Amino acid sequence: MDRIFNNESAEKYFEENKKLFEQELLNEAVTVRDKIDDILEIGNIDLINNAHHLVSCIMEGREEELLAFAKQEGIAWATHSLTLSFKLEWVQAIRRTIWSFINKYTEAEPCKFDFFSLEKQINNRVDTFLNAFFINYSTYKDSLLKAQRDLVENLSVPIIPITQHISILPLIGTIDYFRAKVMEEKVLMEISRLRIQTLFMDLSGIANMEAEVIDQLMKIIDGASMMGCRTVITGLRPDVVRNIIRLGVRFDEQTETIGSLQQALRTYLL
Repeated sequence: MDRIFNNESAEKYFEENKKLFEQELLNEAVTVRDKIDDILEIGNIDLINNAHHLVSCIMEGREEELLAFAKQEGIAWATHSLTLSFKLEWVQAIRRTIWSFINKYTEAEPCKFDFFSLEKQINNRVDTFLNAFFINYSTYKDSLLKAQRDLVENLSVPIIPITQHISILPLIGTIDYFRAKVMEEKVLMEISRLRIQTLFMDLSGIANMEAEVIDQLMKIIDGASMMGCRTVITGLRPDVVRNIIRLGVRFDEQTETIGSLQQALRTYLL
């Protein structure tokens, strides 16, 4: 632990003048001060108390606690998607307020110290906090985005088993190339895992398909066929059919097309 001042009078000065510190900090952080209550409500993050804790870590040189606090803050801000510019303004306001208070302290109690050493310690610790905060924010945010993307991928390929060997793949909304690639991987994996012999691919919820998506769809059907799974296409809409015809695409003999999912279910289940 490497304290900023070797005596306790400076830390006592900061402790005894907490309210004055808060007032000056709020004057420095013009934008953030109007958001303090919102941030507390959204993320249960008390900016004022956290500022006192950060100052204490900096003044007393508690490096490990400083890094742990930065990690905690980074994860909290990432979890609640709080604005990063607010955090940056707040910490920089804390930096300026610390220097203002050191100036007041040295005026009240003149003491000898190495200004350049003091400047290096304080600014390095503030920068260490900011760097650790942003690294942890970015890392945790990336993990959240990946988890959300994985969830979306799973929801975008909702294979529903209806018998031991028959499943339905109802597709709804827009299918772009990325979603089509995800479908290819997920469908083939589920055919293997569930040992699907017949897959109803219902396209009634798809209004249109681009050429590259149709091409990817054919690869899925071909892959399913290679795995011994028969694909039954249902609910083809006129615009999709026109695009398929225009591209000269033809389904293989193993692939069947039926007007609606209800008709396919009646045919295969009754």
